[in-house]
Parts: sequence; C-alpha cells; structure tokens
Amino acid sequence: MNLEKVIFGFFVLLAATLNFGFFIGDLGDPKLHNAYELYAAIVVNLIATVLKFGDRTQIGAVHLATSLVADLQLISAALVWGYVSYVSVEGLTREATASVVCASVEIEPSDIAPVAKRLTMLAAGST
Repeated sequence: MNLEKVIFGFFVLLAATLNFGFFIGDLGDPKLHNAYELYAAIVVNLIATVLKFGDRTQIGAVHLATSLVADLQLISAALVWGYVSYVSVEGLTREATASVVCASVEIEPSDIAPVAKRLTMLAAGST
C-alpha cells in the first residue's frame, strides 16, 4: 500500500464530504449552513489541490483543474458570506444564504437560476 496515495485519497474525499456537508439542507436557512464548515472545506480543498500538483497524467490535469474550480467557488462563497455578514445592511438573509450555498457547489452554468427563482423553486419542491 502506497502511503502517498492513501493521504491523497483521504484529502480528496474529505474535501468532497465537507463541501457536501456544507451545502446540503434548505438553501435559504442560515442555521443549516455553518461558516466553520465552509472554512474547513476551503482549507481541506486547498490542501487537496496542492497534493494534486504532483500528478503528471492527463487525468491528473483534469483533477487539478476541477480542484482549482472548486477552490474558486468555495473562496467566492466565503467572500459573499463575509460581505453579507459584516458589510451589508440587510445581513445574512435567505437570498444571501442561497447565493453563498449555490456558490459553494460545482454546477453546470445551464443549471444556474436567479436567486428569487431558486427560492421559488425550492418552495414549490422543484429541483
């Protein structure tokens, strides 16, 4: 058993589960989305990204690109969270929470809907 591959796999799976744990739940309920879990997802994902720099294969390049996209999305979610929590007058509203949670998830551009429509879809039980 190769210890390097075990550590690599551990951080990749931990990054995925932390990200999943953060975004699961009601989109607009800030109580279900913990800021510390988002922070942990960012840190672990950055560690996993650094570990992916050693892989020189084609699939390694795809994994690195995917990880860089996830880093960008998680950091943007944290920036939005920080802005709405400490700068915005409204604070952490349902709409702001939906924006933060959706920014932390890697989705296709065609799946993106405006925040108001996401909350309407959520209330209707649609995905």
